Amino acid sequence: MAQKQEYGASQIEVLEGLKPVRLRPGMYIGSTGPAGLHHLVYEIVDNSVDEALAGFCKNITVSIEQDNSIIVSDDGRGMPVDIHPKMGVPAVEVIHTQLHAGGKFGGGGYKVSGGLHGVGASVVNALSTHMIVQVRRDNKIYEQEYFKGEKATKLKVVGEYKTGKTGSRTQFWPDPEIFDETVYDYGTLQRRLREMAFLNKGLSIDLVDKRTSPQTKDHFCFEGGIKEFVEYLNHNKDAINPTIFYYETEKKGYSVEVALQYTDRYSENILSFANNIHTNEGGFHEVGFKSALTRTINDYAKRNKFIKENEDALLGDDVREGLTAVVSVKLTNPQFEGQTKAKLGNAEVKGFVETNTTEQLTYFLEENPKQARVIIDKCLKAQRAREAARKAREITRKTSVLETTSLPGKLADCSEKDPALSEIFLVEGDSAGGSAKQGRDRKRQAVLPLRGKILNVEKARLDRVLSSEEIKNMITAFGCNVGKDFDIDKLRYHKIIIMTDADVDGAHIRTLLLTFFFRYMTPLVEGGYVYAAQPPLFRVKQGKQVWYTYSDAEQDKLLAELKGKGSSNKIEIQRYKGLGEMDFNQLWETTMDYDHRTLVRITVEDAQAADEIFTTLMGDKVPPRKQFIEENARYVKNLDI
Repeated sequence: MAQKQEYGASQIEVLEGLKPVRLRPGMYIGSTGPAGLHHLVYEIVDNSVDEALAGFCKNITVSIEQDNSIIVSDDGRGMPVDIHPKMGVPAVEVIHTQLHAGGKFGGGGYKVSGGLHGVGASVVNALSTHMIVQVRRDNKIYEQEYFKGEKATKLKVVGEYKTGKTGSRTQFWPDPEIFDETVYDYGTLQRRLREMAFLNKGLSIDLVDKRTSPQTKDHFCFEGGIKEFVEYLNHNKDAINPTIFYYETEKKGYSVEVALQYTDRYSENILSFANNIHTNEGGFHEVGFKSALTRTINDYAKRNKFIKENEDALLGDDVREGLTAVVSVKLTNPQFEGQTKAKLGNAEVKGFVETNTTEQLTYFLEENPKQARVIIDKCLKAQRAREAARKAREITRKTSVLETTSLPGKLADCSEKDPALSEIFLVEGDSAGGSAKQGRDRKRQAVLPLRGKILNVEKARLDRVLSSEEIKNMITAFGCNVGKDFDIDKLRYHKIIIMTDADVDGAHIRTLLLTFFFRYMTPLVEGGYVYAAQPPLFRVKQGKQVWYTYSDAEQDKLLAELKGKGSSNKIEIQRYKGLGEMDFNQLWETTMDYDHRTLVRITVEDAQAADEIFTTLMGDKVPPRKQFIEENARYVKNLDI
């Protein structure tokens, strides 16, 4: 019998200072993967942007140093260096060593701030091996160093000057013991800093990458603010109303900016922000905007007889088809849901945004009757397509009921009923599909062969999408419906694996499938349920030994090793041009066997970037696609045409 253990005060551990951050970093920055790594930069930049919102900062520079450390500098007031009355140490030290310490809690430091919780600088400090902070104030340069969140030196004066300029400079080295990797991606930082510049018109942000030769640089400054943001988002689309609708209003501690433009696309792209923070789960500001948009367009359409009294009103989905919009609010006391600040919870913002958007959009439509008519026509076409799609879904459901089974005949299903243990392979072609069906684990692995290239959904409305046989087969097999009816809880497989040939056609089919998933089954991608299989390029045999290699570099390395051993056995090399060239045993060993396969999980770290790349690759406009190919051609390792 186990000895009874005393449970008292001695068993209660108190984590002081920044120890909780190092123990549970995910609670503060979301993850220790790439997203969390880059979040460190955003936390420091947000502090500089808060200075800009307060009217004291005009220029921010972010530099990726050669050793992969980050330097963020600004020309704000400079962090306070005087002694904190309660803590008895310089205020800059309090900011970097204490959680929930900052000028954002009603002390008068900032009226509007994105850094609501006051954990930014201290969390970055805690998750860095080393941090150096410099402050320019009172014609002196102050400096303090920290190691893993702990003070390493006292605050000291390291220089003097006479210009009277002020500002802050922070350099930090992310801790490799905390993060999966510590190498910063320039493109990720580029997208976020460009976004910050759009959201704060007139603010100048420079990004420099000193790891490259010559150095990579970007300068962001947009006097037009989010109006230019919408223009940028639509640069690879065709706008149907040339004039971008824009307004800005400020009243009683609240401000709202809205910009929108319609395109000939079929998906909506609404980005909402609160105090510069992307609220990707929406909130009351987004609800107010959507309500105003639907009501205003319906009122205008009825008032001008585009919709008759006895006809159905346009729904929200109808008026948002092809819409690109940015909604940005700033307020004194934002209430974000969760540390990740994904949703704005201030209920009073809904009425503020709704009232002002209704008023301003009504003026816009009345003053631009030709553009208003084009927008109304777009909405009415979306309404008719929605009704056609509804009828198509009803026919599909009725057909399924009449059939002996609701699953497509081409599907070789698995016997496992637990979705968490089940996976489905989407296989290019009947030949490879046959091999996959023979070689699979019948208990847990299902196989659905696809015939050729599926419909490019970037150029089609839902009613046409639902008429595609291959797409209908996938929808039925997955079991979770599509579009607004999508229900992730009904998903029959928690791994959806795209298995295509390692050539240009295979890559095209994979892109078509990902476009469909991103546009009409978005939670599949966001939830990490979609994977790409990695079939080998070569099979190398020497005597009785067999190796599979997955790239030219891996193949060259293997051949060099075999030749280096000086074995006299003949080396036989088979180059796979397609999955159909493998027998079922080889396909299982290399691509389907749980213990030896390589799967790449498809994720969306940045929905805005994903939207842009799918529009570029799969849309109608050729110049943006040509530019994308020219800019990225150098990254192609294997090109099999």
